[in-house]
Amino acid sequence: MSINVLHSGLLTTVQDIGRYGSQKYGVIVSGAMDSYSLRLANILVGNKENEATLEITLYGTTLQFEEDTLIAITGGDFLTTIDGIIAPLWRPVLIKKNSILKFNSAIKGSRAYVAFAGGINTPQIMGSKSTYLRANIGGYEGRALKKGDFLKIGEKNKTSEALLQQLDDKNISWSINFNELINFQQDLIIRVLKGTEFERFDKENQQTFFQQSYTLTVQSDRMGYRLEGPSISLSEKFELLSEGVTFGTIQIPPNGQPIILMADRQTTGGYPKFGQVITADLPSLAQLQPRATIRFTEVTLKEAETVLVQNEQFINNLKTAIHYKLFH
Repeated sequence: MSINVLHSGLLTTVQDIGRYGSQKYGVIVSGAMDSYSLRLANILVGNKENEATLEITLYGTTLQFEEDTLIAITGGDFLTTIDGIIAPLWRPVLIKKNSILKFNSAIKGSRAYVAFAGGINTPQIMGSKSTYLRANIGGYEGRALKKGDFLKIGEKNKTSEALLQQLDDKNISWSINFNELINFQQDLIIRVLKGTEFERFDKENQQTFFQQSYTLTVQSDRMGYRLEGPSISLSEKFELLSEGVTFGTIQIPPNGQPIILMADRQTTGGYPKFGQVITADLPSLAQLQPRATIRFTEVTLKEAETVLVQNEQFINNLKTAIHYKLFH
C-alpha cells in the first residue's frame, strides 16, 4: 500500500522518536519536535509509540490514499480536510481509497503529526527512521517530502486491525484530552532548570532572564530556537570547552540572545549553558510559531521529575484504556 504526495508543504519529514546511541560519533538524535503528539498519534492507530510518522510544519502537505487506511492526526490544528470535509483530530480515522487528505495553514500550534496503521515502511538508519536533513540520511531519501513521492505503509498489527474493525462497525466515538500534555498557547511560560554555567551569570542577569519575556524569531528551526529580548551576559569571560548538549539546552552566545537547542541540535556546544527546559515542556515549546512570546520560570529537579512522571502515566493509561476497549 502506498500514499501519493500531491503537495509537499513547507517542511514535511518522516520522524520517529529519534536516533539514539550514535552521538559519540557526531550523529545527531533528530526525531519529532513534539514527541508527545507523535507518540499519541501512533497509539491511536495501534502502532508502537516510536513508529515513524509524518511531521508537518506550519502549512501542510496534501496526500492521496491508494487504499483504505487507518490514520490519526495530532499536534497543531491545520484545518485539515478529508475530501474537503474537516478531519477529526486526536482520534482514529478511516481514510477511504482515493481520498485526499489536505493540511492547510496552522491556526493552532506549528506542527502536526499523522500516523498510519502499520507505520511508514522506510529503512532504519542507525536504529531510526528519522530524517536527518543536514546529512541526508533516514526518512524518505534523507530529505523533506516533495510532490510525486510515494510513501509505502507497513502491515497492520492485531491492535490496528481491531481498531479498524470498530471503525467499520462505527463503535469508536472517543478522542483524547491532549490538554493535559501540550499547551498550544502562543504566549507561553516554559519551566527550566539551572544550567551548568548558571552561576557564572550575576543576579541581575539571572533575574532579567526570569522576569522578562522573549520573542521566538523567524530564524528558528528544528536545530535551535533563536530568541530576541533582553541581553544576558556573563559576569566575566572564561574559556569553555565544548560539552555535551541535549534537547532544551539554553545557551547564551556572545550577542547575549538565548538559543534553545531543539531536535536537530548538534551533539556538543561551546556556549555557556544558562538553563535546561524540562522534558515535559519540550512538546509545548515545539508547537510555538515564529513571533510567539516566551517567559521562563525556574523549577527544581524534583518538580520536573514529578510532572514528567504524571505525563508518562497519562500516556500509559491511554494505552491501557484503548486495549481494554478493543479486547474486553
